[in-house]
Parts: sequence; C-alpha cells; structure tokens
Amino acid sequence: MLAALSDRIRPEAEAMDLARLGSLHSSTLSFMRTLVRRIMKEEWTIERSRFDLDNDGFGTAIYRIETPNDIFSFVLFSTPLSDEARNDRVIATSWDLTMALCEGEVDEVWLEDLRRNVPKQEAGRVDARVFSLSRANRSSRLFSYVLEELSAGRQPDADRIAEVGYLYRTTAVYGSGKLGMADWNKVRSKFTDFNRPFAPEMFICYMLRQFSLDQVDHIAKSRAPETAVALDDELKRFFGIGNSTGLGMAPYLVNHGELFSQWVEMRETALAQVLHKAAPTEWRISLFHDLVNKGKQHFAESMTSDAEQIERNRVLITELDEVDAWVKDQGDRLETWSVLSDHAHDAWSLETQELIHAICLEIHPELVNDLEDNFTVIPNPVIDPAMTTDELRQMIETRYDWALEIDFSDPSNSDAFWYRSEEKLEPRLGFAGADPGIEKQMPLPIGRRVRECYDLLIEDLAEHAGSDVVHFLLRRPAMKSIVRRIQTMSRHRYAEIRANLADRNVRPMDLLRCKLAFFGVSKFDPRSKLWVRNTMYQGAPLIDDIGQTYDSWFLPLKPEMKEARA
Repeated sequence: MLAALSDRIRPEAEAMDLARLGSLHSSTLSFMRTLVRRIMKEEWTIERSRFDLDNDGFGTAIYRIETPNDIFSFVLFSTPLSDEARNDRVIATSWDLTMALCEGEVDEVWLEDLRRNVPKQEAGRVDARVFSLSRANRSSRLFSYVLEELSAGRQPDADRIAEVGYLYRTTAVYGSGKLGMADWNKVRSKFTDFNRPFAPEMFICYMLRQFSLDQVDHIAKSRAPETAVALDDELKRFFGIGNSTGLGMAPYLVNHGELFSQWVEMRETALAQVLHKAAPTEWRISLFHDLVNKGKQHFAESMTSDAEQIERNRVLITELDEVDAWVKDQGDRLETWSVLSDHAHDAWSLETQELIHAICLEIHPELVNDLEDNFTVIPNPVIDPAMTTDELRQMIETRYDWALEIDFSDPSNSDAFWYRSEEKLEPRLGFAGADPGIEKQMPLPIGRRVRECYDLLIEDLAEHAGSDVVHFLLRRPAMKSIVRRIQTMSRHRYAEIRANLADRNVRPMDLLRCKLAFFGVSKFDPRSKLWVRNTMYQGAPLIDDIGQTYDSWFLPLKPEMKEARA
C-alpha cells in the first residue's frame, strides 16, 4: 500500500514540522479509539468480581475482563487521603487510588502481595504477571459536587461537569517492564489483546474511568439509600479521566524514532488513501458538514485559561465556518478530498488543516481502520561499520539537510538544554547562563549533534579520504551514538522531528500535544509552556454499552439534559 502511495504521502519536511505536529488532533487511528473499537467489536466481557468498598468508597475492587483470547484482572485499591497530602507530582508517595492490570485471575495470596506493593508505586515491586500500574487523585470540587447531587436525588449539571471533565486524574501510568512488570516483548508476543502501542496503559485508564463512575454511584447510594439516584448514562459517557502531562513525555518521541516513524507513516498512509482515493459522495459530504459543526461546538466547549490556546480555538472555530462555506460552494465539483486539503494548506491555520484531515479520516473508516494493527515496530538500531565516510556525509546532507541549515554559533539557536531534575525526578528545560546543569544535559537536540558529527566528518575526510565508518569512530569515539542514530533513522521516513530542540524559543508543548493526539486526547488545556492538562476517554462508550451499537465518540459534546432523571 505504501509503495503505491509513495508519491502521494506528504514529505518529511511537511509532516515532521514541529509546529504541525503540535497541531494534531485525535483521530480514528488514535490508540484509545482503536482499543475501544476492539473491545466493542470483540464484545469483551467486563464485570465486577469484587467490590469491597465501605460507605465512603474505600476498599478493594477487582474487575474481571474476558476477551476471546484470555482472562485479565483490573485490581484497584481506594484509600483515604487528605487534601493536604494530595499531590500530582511524580515525587508524591500517596494517592486516592492505585491500580494494576494483571493477567489471569487474582487469588487471595496474589491480592495480598499486590496490596503490599501497588499502593507504593515506584517504591514497590510486582512480577511479570502485571502489565501496567497507575495511580490517580480525586477532583475534589467535582467529585464532591456530583456526590451531593446524586445523594439528593438530582443529576449533576452538565455545565459543571464540562468545567472539569473528570472525577479522577491519573498522575502516571507505567508499563513495559518497569518495577518488575511484563516487558513489551512478552505483552506483544503472548497477549494479542494488548499487542498495540500503549494498549495496556490505555486500558488501565479506561478501567479507571469505569471505577470512578461506579464508585460515586456506590457512595451516593450508601450515604442516602432513600433519596440517591444513579448517575445518568449520558452524563457517565461525558466523564473522562483527567491527566496532567509535563516534560516527562517530551523525550519519548525523540528517543523512540523508529516507533514514532511508524506511527506517523501509518497516519500519513491513511491520509493519502483518503485524500487521493476516496470519492466525496453526497452523503460523505453531508457527514463532513456534520462533523465540522460538531467541531465548532466541541472547541467552543473546551475549557482553558491559556491565552494562546484560547486564541487558537477561536481561530479554529472561525475558520471552520469558512471550511463549511467553501465545501458547500464546491458542490459536485469536489472530486477528491485532496482539493480541500490543498486549499486548506494555503488558506487556513495548521490547527484547521489537521482537524480537516482528522475529519476526512473519520468519514472513511473503510480506507483507514485496517491500518490499526500496523503501529508496532521492533527497534533495531545498528551501526554499519563498512559504510564509507563519504557515504555517511551524503546521508547526512540528504536526510539531515534541515539540521545543516541551522546556525548553531548563534546563541539563540543553542542555549536551551534538557536535563533531569534530581529533586523532582522529571525532565526540565534550562537555558545556558541562567540555569545550572548544562554539563548533565540530555542528548535530545539531534540537529545540533548531527551538525557536530558532520563538521568532524568533513575534517576527517580531508585527512582520510576513502576511509570508512569504523575507522572514523576509532578516531572519534564520542560520535558513536549519533552515527548509529543517523544510519538507523535514515531507514525510516518519519523518524526525525525537524526542529531545533536547543533553540531558545523551542515549544515543548508541541511535543506533548503530538504524543497526546496519537493517544487520543481531544482537548488540550496548557497550564504553562511546559505542561498541559487534558481529558482522556471523554464521550467513550461504557462497559454496559459493549455488545450494542454506538456512535463515534470523535469530538465529544456536552449532553443536553432536558431534566434530571431518577
């Protein structure tokens, strides 16, 4: 498929531009979407096998998950936590909820071992029967409000829910061998239900959302058995799971270039399929208009206090009116969606361009969704020692021309550095001359490292014409890791983000948003230039919806509640 569309797929210079990556939206190929689609299609059975909670919602819960292939258990511990002790930072040591996704059934002996370790998170240890660990803190203001309303026999107001969007927010999700858990190779090869990128982590967040809804119903009924009502299903679907993401997520896309390239390549392949092969038939165009109007409402309902994001949302909503009018004006002259995409490239913002692409993917699932099993790749970083240094020079000039165009002698292009805080255990962004720690910086600015390697290579070629990589590295051993990266990533079309991560004005938020869009987050609320608050699974079907038909939850909207229902 890719070969047939190779001349139609967007070039690296366009697709891997950091500002564009930072304008991506969730799509039908986002990991939350593909996971829920699998759950619904295969009709997984998810039931509470244990729900030992007291009247305040504290205790132990176990959900049994049966798929067509295996049985799994979601184990959760709910403990009292004062408002003063509630801390969302990585360095926190206690949380409202801690949880684990496990293979098979959990017996009493194993449960006790989990009880001793899971609530400790990083300070605990589990075995390879565990896929993923997480923890979460309660949204005090919204949880208390919803509980009060349900206990009094009323449904909570949808506008109040929209202000926050979740009852709990997760502060970290772990997997891939950390703390003794199953590594990715085991999960990928042995458990086909979770063999897509981040599937265990996405599922544990989905189950956390389900527990949050079950718990608030339980507490309301326990406190006011005579008056309490259960939360309305439409409101339940509108609740998501909160998440705050900081710079800890930013290095991933750089450090996993082969995998990231595969993600982008599959999305670009799907987009090329839709833009150049799909026919904008009458009913597809009608669906396009419906989703454009839905998008205007969705972003109007998106809550943020960040001035830049407010302006981006405002521009997006305004431009969606123009998109709607332009497509209507085209009528039956619109032969392919590529005509719209080309016009959008010249007329509208990156946000609008990429939302148009997400909508086009949404209305052509027959050309897109079969790619959902192709997002995994096994990394294979290698050094080709026999490559001549002149071939390496040509490779850099061809594949890293963007890096060679940057003037790193200009302090504004080289004084930002990334380091890991010893106190907070999180990546940080510092600036030369203003912040300490430059001697411990992380090797994230790939462009600058490539430039350094290239300059040394040119010197080496002047002295050792006809040499090869192995002898160059014997003379310049510090270049080994960047040469390995150049040779490895040059085999992958979209492995490198075309941006200078050492630039004084670098936008880490673009890295965060890009990864969150691939996860499936649909609303972004930047809290600074360095971290963002977001909501996962808002609008997604509930476990009670499994086995039933359901509408797409792309661009979720606030439900219109005509009246409180008992």
